[in-house]
Amino acid sequence: MSSKPPSLTERRKAATQLDIARAAAELFTQRGPGGTTAEDIAERSGVALRTFYRYFRNKQDAVGPLLAAGGDRWRALLAATEPGAALPESLERAMREALAVPDEHAADGLRQTRALLRAAAADPALRAVWYRVNQESEEKLLPVLTRLAGPDADELRIRLAAAAATDALRVALEVWAATDAGLTGPGSPVELAVRCLRELVGGMRSPAE
Repeated sequence: MSSKPPSLTERRKAATQLDIARAAAELFTQRGPGGTTAEDIAERSGVALRTFYRYFRNKQDAVGPLLAAGGDRWRALLAATEPGAALPESLERAMREALAVPDEHAADGLRQTRALLRAAAADPALRAVWYRVNQESEEKLLPVLTRLAGPDADELRIRLAAAAATDALRVALEVWAATDAGLTGPGSPVELAVRCLRELVGGMRSPAE
């Protein structure tokens, strides 16, 4: 069953949050989190400070929507997969597509993630946002995998698959961000993510086996 489409109010809220997130990312890249204030972010994004705090708890929290974007795209691709497909293959296929760079917009998204993860290395509050985003992504992945695996699938197996897949993506992006590897080819996000995924879920069998 398809979910109810977001209302106009919800779409406007999401658009405002994304504008603020982009402004925060730009400032963090230019000045670092330590050199950026919530007031700076609000001014750059063209909103009042009270509006900023309506959506985000602190300046680091503001980049959450950007850090979550990759996981959101990956889950949407998985959700479009037909039920009954083998989980490892479905996860890898969606991961490859989610981390592909077919255009400059996708390339910019990955570069932005790299800049934020590099900034997070020296900012515990920003790292905490990254970990929270990944935990939330794992929780949202569970119902998607449950639907794919079918009603007779083992719950423990589904939970392990969700945890392993989420960690595969997280570790791959962290390792890539710490290097100067390109967006494609050896050492790229997709190459690392697929390697991690195969290591973590390679022993899983399809539900029918």
